[in-house]
Order: sequence, then structure tokens, then C-alpha cells
Amino acid sequence: MVDLLARTADLVNRTSVSFEEGPFVDWLERELAGLSHLQTTRVGHNLVATTSLGRQQRLMLAGHTDTVPVNGNDVARLEGDTLWGLGSVDMKGGLAVFLELARTVTDPSVDLTYVFYAREEVAQEHSGLKELIEARPDLLQADCAILGEPTAGSIEAGCQGAMRFEVTLAGKRAHTARPWMGRNAVHRLGPVLDTLARYEARTPTIDGCTYREAVQAVWVDGGTAGNVVPDSASLRIHHRYAPDRDAEQAEAFMRDLLAPHLELDEGDRLEVVDSSPACAPSLNHPLLRRLVDDNQLGVSAKLGWTDVARLDQFGIPATNFGPGDPTLAHSADERLDRASIERVFSALNALISK
Repeated sequence: MVDLLARTADLVNRTSVSFEEGPFVDWLERELAGLSHLQTTRVGHNLVATTSLGRQQRLMLAGHTDTVPVNGNDVARLEGDTLWGLGSVDMKGGLAVFLELARTVTDPSVDLTYVFYAREEVAQEHSGLKELIEARPDLLQADCAILGEPTAGSIEAGCQGAMRFEVTLAGKRAHTARPWMGRNAVHRLGPVLDTLARYEARTPTIDGCTYREAVQAVWVDGGTAGNVVPDSASLRIHHRYAPDRDAEQAEAFMRDLLAPHLELDEGDRLEVVDSSPACAPSLNHPLLRRLVDDNQLGVSAKLGWTDVARLDQFGIPATNFGPGDPTLAHSADERLDRASIERVFSALNALISK
């Protein structure tokens, strides 16, 4: 079998930080365009390669080509059965698996759609998958999908929704020598932060997968000068919610949680600044169920957000399955082990081969 870890090292050395994926996708296009059993289509910095064999089912294998910014780890380092380097886990290991399947499985048991999309690691508005869905939805038709996000070679089903809020509290300016003449907006943040710190996470279980919600303050701003009582203070909050709630329910929960601290008639505001939907597990699809059962894969809930939610909204049941420990993603010590990537390749190869 090909050395998948060495193949991943080659991908790591081809830098593809978000918004700079062009040269990497150019290389991918050259690699796949030379395969006679695939038809390739380029849409911006996104690449789709498909088989057209008339099979009864079509499986999508999808992954993002971008990485987070370089952190002194942009050059791959391969030592024995471990590869260090930017994107080795998130998610060039998954891309290496898909590329090897594309090269070697020329007569699959299902039709295949390989999707390599840009700009996953940045704001949702820039998503390459979103661009494909809007510009060429015909390229993305499939019965189900596997997203090659790192899951350490197990299944991480569905994903939690993500919602960012900005709370703005009003005050009244005054000189700090006479603070009783004003109202300190920064001080008003204290009870809000205390409520967030005392939040107890919901842990609903859906189809055997236990999700753990989270509410975190992630950004604070306020103040105008060193001798002025601040008349405005802002707090940004990130809420991860389980897929037994939709976005409206998640927003309603947060508004109820913060309502005791808001004086809307005095100029306080609570605004949703970003929202990504949750996705319930989709392992009832026969192909995805077979992937789990034939390989006796562990199944757990995806606590973060991934594009399985976007695919689910598009009407495609999808799950997360890829090599690499997800807790190492984006870290300076990001690394991928051989056993993980070979396990994922073996399972997918068996799933799509005759």
C-alpha cells in the first residue's frame, strides 16, 4: 500500500492558508484531471471530481483545502509513524485519503463525488462549500456524504450548532471623580459574566450520541478614557447548542438567560452576529450504517461545528470520519499518526470497492 503518511507530508508542504488555496487547488486539479475515470469541474478555488458509472447510489467524499495561519509548522516533519505539520490533522490527512481513493478505485461499487472546497476555517460567508451550493448545486447531488474532518478514525456524528451574540449595555458618562453622577456600563457587565460562569451545560442524548452544550464569553470591550465613567460596554458570547434545538430555540434560550440583565428601553441591545445550524446524527443511511458496522467503529457526538450541517440543510445525510486527533487541530504541535490514517483509508476503501 502507498505510504499515506508520506503523501500527507507532501500536502502539508503545499501551503494553503485560507484565501491562499489557489496554487494548492491548481495542483489538485492537475492530479485529478489526468484520471480517465473522473470528470473534474473547477468553480473558483473549489474542485469537484465525479464518476458516472450509473450505480444505484452516489457517495460524496468532501473536505476543505485550507488551513489556519502558519505557526512555525508549515514544513512537514516525518519521524517514524508520526507526521508533524500545519494541517496534518485538519485536514490534509483526510484529503490524502480521498486522493488515494480517487487514484486507485477506478471501478467503485457506488458512484463517487469528491469535493475539495476552500475557506472552511474562516467566516461562514466565505465558505467554498456555500459557494458551490449556490453556484453549482448540480455538482453536489449525492445520497449521503462523508466529511473527512479529523475524528481519530471513529465516527463523530452530527454536530452542534454555533451562535454568536453581542451584548451592549448602556451607561452614562461622568468624571471618575464624581462617578455617582454617571452609570458605569463596564461594571454592569459583572452580573452578566457571573450568569455565564454559573451556566450548567445541557447534555442531551440523540440516537445514542451525547452532546454537551456550552456558553462562553469570548470578547469584552468598553471604556473611552482613563478618567471617564464608560457609557457603553460590549460583550461577545459564543453558544454551542445540541441538535435537539433549532436556531430559533437556541436564540430564545439565550435571550431568556440574559433577560434579567438587559434594560432594552434604556438602550441595551442583544444581537445575533453569526449563526450556524446544528445537525442531528445521520447514521440511519445504509451506506453510513455499513461503514460503522463493518468496521466496528466507535460513535460519539461532534461537539464542534462542521459542514455536515450545511450538507444536511442541502438534503444530504452526512457524517464526520477522518484521520487524526481533533484535539490537536490548529495547535503548534499538530501531528498525525500512521495507524489513524491507514484505518480510515482501509474502511473507506472497503466501503466503495466491489
